Formats: sequence, C-alpha cells, structure tokens
Amino acid sequence: MGFGFFVFYLLMRRLIKRIVNRTWKPLVVRYLKKTRSYFYKDISLTVPVGVFHPGFFFSTKLMILFLEKQKLSEKKFLEIGCGSGIISIYAAKQKAIVTTCDISPMAVGCAIENARINKVSIVVYQSDLFSEIPIQHFDIIAVNPPYYKKNPVSIAEKAWYAGENLEYFRRFFQQVKAYMNPNSILFMVLSDECDIDGIEAIANENNFQFDLSIEKRTFWEKNSIFNIRLK
Repeated sequence: MGFGFFVFYLLMRRLIKRIVNRTWKPLVVRYLKKTRSYFYKDISLTVPVGVFHPGFFFSTKLMILFLEKQKLSEKKFLEIGCGSGIISIYAAKQKAIVTTCDISPMAVGCAIENARINKVSIVVYQSDLFSEIPIQHFDIIAVNPPYYKKNPVSIAEKAWYAGENLEYFRRFFQQVKAYMNPNSILFMVLSDECDIDGIEAIANENNFQFDLSIEKRTFWEKNSIFNIRLK
C-alpha cells in the first residue's frame, strides 16, 4: 500500500465515521426505542429498549465467529456483561456449561427470556463484574467490555464507559484471577478506538499474558480478540 493511498484511506475513514455519527447513529437510536426481534446463527432474540442490541455492533458477531473455532462442549464457560445473552446462548448450544451475568437487571431478564426462547440452560446473575458470582474456576471466560474513557453516571452508560482511568479494567483484572486456573483462557474483544496499550498494561500489572488472536476491520473500525492467560 503506497503512502498516498494510506493517507487517502485514513481521510475516507474519518469521513465515513463522521457520516455514520450524523446519519446512521440517530437512525439506530430511533429504531431501538422499541423492543426488537433479532436472529443470528440459529439464535432468536427479543431485545427490549435499554439492552445492548448485538445486530448493530460487529464486536458481538466477531466473538461468536471466533468461538465457532473453539472446543466448547462440556467446558465451563463464563460471560461477563451478557446483554441480550446471545454469546452465552451460542456457547450453551455448543454444549458448554454456561454462567453469565450483567449489571443491568433489564439485561438479566432479557438473557433469561432469550435462553428460554432458544431452549438452552444458562445460569444468570445480576452482578457488578464478579461481585455476585460464586468463586469457581472456568475453562473459558468471554467479555465484550465497555472501553471508552469516561466516567459512567448510570447503569446504561456502564455498557459503554470504562472510567477516565480505565477503572473497569483495573477492577476486572484484579477480580478475574479468582475464577481462573493456569489452564483457563480469557477472550476479550476490543476496538482500535480504545486504549488497547493502556488495557494491556493493566493486564500485565496483574500478571496476565495478553496476546492477539484475531482481528477484523470494517471500513470505520478494527475489532480484535485477545487471548489472555495467567502468567
């Protein structure tokens, strides 16, 4: 790729982001003012107002596409921040033993109902990170975390904002250790719009190895899944 084309690409990417923020984003906000149905990978969802809709964000799809290549059968699987429950439901359909949680009571109710619709069994907790989850070791932990640097002022904002100094990740990496053994794997999806270096530094401070597993780029964003293990 020549330098001129690279500069052109960056300029076009910024333009597309600006157009998306001014046009597509308001349309999505309007669309999500009603309860919506969604279907993906043989999973039927009902997504009420106020619950993260997986259809509009590639990060959720990337995690499911990545999990398709993992051996999930009979694995103890934990998802932190389940939203509609689609990732946990997918894992349960692959015969994983699934525990999941969300800080939002609305999301918890949504995940329980969607599990019922899809005829799978998952254990769902209303929990601020790991606070209400009984300590146990999981084989696989998956998380699509909030990562923008802003202090959240409501439960809804906690789906997006990790705190000015990435406080979410400081708490996450301190707490998750109790739920992992040396063979446990943590899969975390992040965007190039967040401070990946800062998040990796926090992981390293807490004695985790932070490795890139896969990355996919849309025209306006790059999403990556990191394989994180205890050192």
